[in-house]
Amino acid sequence: MGKKADKRYGVVLDAGSSGTRVYIYKWLDNSIARLDASSLHALPELETKDKWTKKVHPGVSTFGATPESVGPEHLKPLLEHALDHIPKDAVPDTPIFLLATAGMRLLPDQQQKTLLRSICSYIRSEAHFSLPDCDAHIQVIPGETEGLYGWIAANYLLGGFNSPTEHAHGKGHHTYGFLDMGGASAQIAFAPNATEAEKHANDLTLLRLRTIDGLPQEYKVFVTTWLGFGANEARRRYVADLEESYNLDSTLEIPDPCIPKGIKISPNGEILSPTTSSHHLLGTGNWDECIRRTFPLLEKDIPCPDEPCLIHGIHVPAIDFEVNHFIGISEYWHTTHEIFEMAHKDKAYDFATYQTRVKQFCEQDWSAIERGIADKTWGKKVDEQTAMEVCFKASWLINMLHDGIGIPRVGVDASSSSSHNGTKEVLQAGKDKGFLDPFQAVNKIKSTEVSWTMGKMVLYASADIPPAHEDDLPVGFGSNTDGIPADFQYPSGGRLQTGTPLRPQSITDQIHDKLFHSDAPHRLPGFIFFLLILIIAAFYLCGRDRRARIYNSFSSPSNSKSRSPVFSLLKSFLRSPRYAADHYNDRSDLEDGTAATTRLYDPADFELGNMSGDSSEDDLSAARPSSQPGSSKKNLERIRPDLMDRRGLVVRTESRERLGLDTSSPNGRSKSRGGSPTRFR
Repeated sequence: MGKKADKRYGVVLDAGSSGTRVYIYKWLDNSIARLDASSLHALPELETKDKWTKKVHPGVSTFGATPESVGPEHLKPLLEHALDHIPKDAVPDTPIFLLATAGMRLLPDQQQKTLLRSICSYIRSEAHFSLPDCDAHIQVIPGETEGLYGWIAANYLLGGFNSPTEHAHGKGHHTYGFLDMGGASAQIAFAPNATEAEKHANDLTLLRLRTIDGLPQEYKVFVTTWLGFGANEARRRYVADLEESYNLDSTLEIPDPCIPKGIKISPNGEILSPTTSSHHLLGTGNWDECIRRTFPLLEKDIPCPDEPCLIHGIHVPAIDFEVNHFIGISEYWHTTHEIFEMAHKDKAYDFATYQTRVKQFCEQDWSAIERGIADKTWGKKVDEQTAMEVCFKASWLINMLHDGIGIPRVGVDASSSSSHNGTKEVLQAGKDKGFLDPFQAVNKIKSTEVSWTMGKMVLYASADIPPAHEDDLPVGFGSNTDGIPADFQYPSGGRLQTGTPLRPQSITDQIHDKLFHSDAPHRLPGFIFFLLILIIAAFYLCGRDRRARIYNSFSSPSNSKSRSPVFSLLKSFLRSPRYAADHYNDRSDLEDGTAATTRLYDPADFELGNMSGDSSEDDLSAARPSSQPGSSKKNLERIRPDLMDRRGLVVRTESRERLGLDTSSPNGRSKSRGGSPTRFR
């Protein structure tokens, strides 16, 4: 066995609705990390780099109808990218995960299952990463799980876990809230204050991590998701409502206040020629109207069965913004920064400055925006499609943040002064306080991209650490109850899945895992075949004499209902060989000496025994149950050559006359014949 590597690697494929991105993470093996006394009470230190990531388009969900193509046409470049950056000798010990989000959640169940199986098969055939369990490593994760992973990643990078005293927000609070918005869904995750946590304990998720010294860290987090409230799905719902408010049969052109003036687009968002004559949306660039039109998409009028609710009638505990400070990623970052901050030095978000810049941009003529794109006013990445979509996304984001979630409008009081730079104030405050404003959009923290995939890998690396005590509970998350709840989720099907210290897996455990935890579809028939081999081997190893007793314990008829086959088998093993042969002869064979029976025996079952004369009555009575009064005892005949069948087995045909029973004998049994090859006692 080779030397254990000092570094561990992990790969996560984020399979989103618009594309799949591969992330690679690296951390010290715990045996090495423990040598640094200064970091013992900290989580494993993960490292990643921009060049370790790669994204391909479109999303895996587009292969729902052609699952056989997802590997060569989608996953291949991502796997090759990962293999290029991970040492070859570390690949077999590197876990790989493909976790699909909102795009896959919209597919029918059968398409999901078929596609996931195809993905797992392709990864196993093309790369030799550690993938012990397809169900654990290749899956569609719920929005709540995605939000929890994001919460872990944000707090891990900000230092809320490792340095709680440096991030004290008051009321014993030292963690940050997390907001994420993709194309199809949006998530929120935060730890409520003590009062709300007690009031809504059943709504919280219990998360358990483990530091390098093996000690647990527990957090109670509220997580929920809003499927259909991502930027793209919200736009789809918005266009449907817009079209419904007009008579499409008589209206060729529908005014849209959420796209710049003069642009024409199709209902599905494709930019059209100015001279188009097909059904289209015409941009009016009316920002105030856009804000009013997008507000109903929050569906705040839906009944709330479990108060309080924020959006779509979904329960969320009351948020205490004095201690809950939120970090927003994905669309929260892109929509607030790619256009509206790119041309400015100050990057921090505040409501007043942001809304002013959005209004100025979105009320321009489309021709002016096209010139700005050509001049790269908003950077190289901003193209026509991005510029066309950003006005709706900005209005949706503002409504979600402030009217949906309830984030305070920082800087709103300064909005009346056009010369006031509220963003600059927030930026400086952020430097002084460390993300203590109610909301801050981020892309990177400490030069590391904030992605929920990091949260997944932090959890995995944490679970890889042996616990400090044997009775410590495992790393993972589940319902907020004592012990290990039924819905508890381990980080993977990986190396450490229990709360006991890490130790080598025994051969028994390995066999158990192969038989019961493998994803092989034929493990049950294999298990039965394996047991059959063991039984046959044990049968031939137990000796000829014992084999004979085993055979007859199953083959001889029984006259007692109370005697089970298991009992007979056990009894035959415990009996002395001297009396074992009596098990061949059940008194029902010749109860009165007149019945004739035919039985087959293997000649090997008969061995030469004591050739003495008569048996004592005590010997026989000890070996056989007592007979009914007046009944005759069994007698043993000489095994003659003419009683052998073609298979070499003895054919026993018995009758009163053939056995030559001596009815005149006082004890009712015949004497043993002198020429008999053996005499059973």
